[in-house]
Amino acid sequence: FFRDTGRLAAVGLREGVRVIDVPMHREISLRADIACLVRLYRIFRRERPFIVHSNTPKGSLLAMVAAKFARVPHRLYTVTGLRYQGATGLFRAILMTMERVSCFCATKVIPEGNGVKAALYADHITKKTLQVILNGNINGIDTTYFSPEAVKKEWGENVRAEFRRSLGLTENDFAFIFIGRIVGDKGMNELAMCMRYFQEKEPRIKLILVGSFETELDPLSNGNEHFLKTSPNVVFVGRQSDVRPYLIASDALCFPSYREGFPNVVLQAGAMGLASIVTDINGCNEIIIGYKNGMVIPPHNVEILREMMEWFMHHSSEITVFSQYARGMIISRYEQKEVWKALLEEY
Repeated sequence: FFRDTGRLAAVGLREGVRVIDVPMHREISLRADIACLVRLYRIFRRERPFIVHSNTPKGSLLAMVAAKFARVPHRLYTVTGLRYQGATGLFRAILMTMERVSCFCATKVIPEGNGVKAALYADHITKKTLQVILNGNINGIDTTYFSPEAVKKEWGENVRAEFRRSLGLTENDFAFIFIGRIVGDKGMNELAMCMRYFQEKEPRIKLILVGSFETELDPLSNGNEHFLKTSPNVVFVGRQSDVRPYLIASDALCFPSYREGFPNVVLQAGAMGLASIVTDINGCNEIIIGYKNGMVIPPHNVEILREMMEWFMHHSSEITVFSQYARGMIISRYEQKEVWKALLEEY
């Protein structure tokens, strides 16, 4: 069952381009995947594109196979994340095979970051020459839009104080923010365990939670979803079309994910002048430099995550310095127009 959200049509209208909707299952579904593959093949044969450019594991597999059979001359696959890194056993082997097929069918494989590049070689996914575009990330960050100045201009000079007040935060609270899918792979079980501790031991630490829970693919364990929705120390606001006011209302980003390609939310937080706690995984450890614009910790470790969150709260002067560096580091490395320019040169 597919539901047309209207987002693709909106993009076509905004950019002034013709779009073609091809329904696709996110997870493996043999019957639907074959139907999608056939439809893509027919579209490529009819449209005869010079370049087919894909990303995301499932979409890329189908697009690259269809484009190869349709003899599209240039088939670009941007590897934005390695799904198999979070899997085990037979499922991991299947996902690795899917990546190998996608890379084989592509004429050029573009890793989104240097961590992804290293993993593709280390895991023997491809032997093709790999080159990261600019400093990494698929789209860069619009640092004019993601800026404290832009938010204050749109929402008013007192936007931080007003938003914090509306969220029930006081001046003495230290508010972390998480933005993304609220699932196990994002480290949300560990973050929930930390917030359970802080609710009892350090109630000044708060969490602004932006995103949606996924109960089918990777649900949280041990009643953590209920806790995060009901805890007085967690402000759950659901998905938001504009996350900037929530970022400006926060004191730091906490992003304890297990695996990423090159996370946009860390770029967005940095552009808004926020220091970050991230895990030592692909992408995150390329954006955040320890003791410079944030801190990098091991994934899957509740104790270290809790200690680092407490350290952030108790070292406000260091966090202020991190925050002052954060925006400049994003502007110098990931400005969106520079990423677009580099991609255009690749085309």
